[in-house]
Amino acid sequence: MDMDKRKKFAACLSIASNIILTLLKLIAGFVSGSISIISEAIHSVSDFLASILTYFSVMKSSQPADGDHPYGHGKYEDMAGFIEGLLIVFAAIFIIFKSVKNIIFKIPMDVENNIGIFVMLIAVVMNIIVSSHLFRVAKESNSVSLYADGEHLRTDIYSSLGIMFGLMLIKITGYAILDPIIAILVAAFIYRAGYSISKKSFRRLMDYSLPDEDIEKIEKIITDFPSAATLKKHSIKARQTGPSKDIDLILQFPGETPICECHKVCDEIEKRIQAIYTNSSISIHSEPVCYKGDCQSYCRK
Repeated sequence: MDMDKRKKFAACLSIASNIILTLLKLIAGFVSGSISIISEAIHSVSDFLASILTYFSVMKSSQPADGDHPYGHGKYEDMAGFIEGLLIVFAAIFIIFKSVKNIIFKIPMDVENNIGIFVMLIAVVMNIIVSSHLFRVAKESNSVSLYADGEHLRTDIYSSLGIMFGLMLIKITGYAILDPIIAILVAAFIYRAGYSISKKSFRRLMDYSLPDEDIEKIEKIITDFPSAATLKKHSIKARQTGPSKDIDLILQFPGETPICECHKVCDEIEKRIQAIYTNSSISIHSEPVCYKGDCQSYCRK
């Protein structure tokens, strides 16, 4: 199965699991009367919407470059990741609002724990399986939207575990007030995850440079290459666009170097960079060392 098909399958798997879990949590929430379970159901609704968004972005980003998008469609994945993060944040805010309202106005709570504990256990198992698959495919394809979807489901694992143990504690102690308190703690965790995803995706949308360690790897490839070519100072421009990396740099050669030799060196360095960053678009510009320097007159001959 090629990578595009694997990405689409992973996105479809996420959609299917979220539909099942959303329905189970809604049923369990209304039957048990637990605000924390209903809050988790709301979280799963945001998971479902996010998985739909992920599928759409994966479909679009896999399309080749065209006249309207000469640099490809990778930004669809970055936008999807940003929106997914916002969905998580809004879900967390709603859960906190609902829980605080229950505490302040002392809304009567009669929580039936058994069904909630059982459904939360199912949610934990399913989300461990699906999120592990999403993270694996996201890592192999460098897909930000699949990674965001995996993070979505990973927050669901922790929140489901928290609610499950909370319901067990309520069952032991009989203190139903613990239910909205647990929901608030879960929401705080969800909010943090959503903020992190949105921030990461926003940086990509704004074309932030690749991390310093990536720039250093590129510099090392050029420095270690056995040729007279040198990297022009501060010439590397690199960004992440969806699943791919765009890398631009300038190599300087002695003025007498034949253009064929310059081209050969650029091709070999490009291959070495792509060996590390397989899904990348690389543009290398070559110029003489003396360009715009003291011997500029030589370059004009």
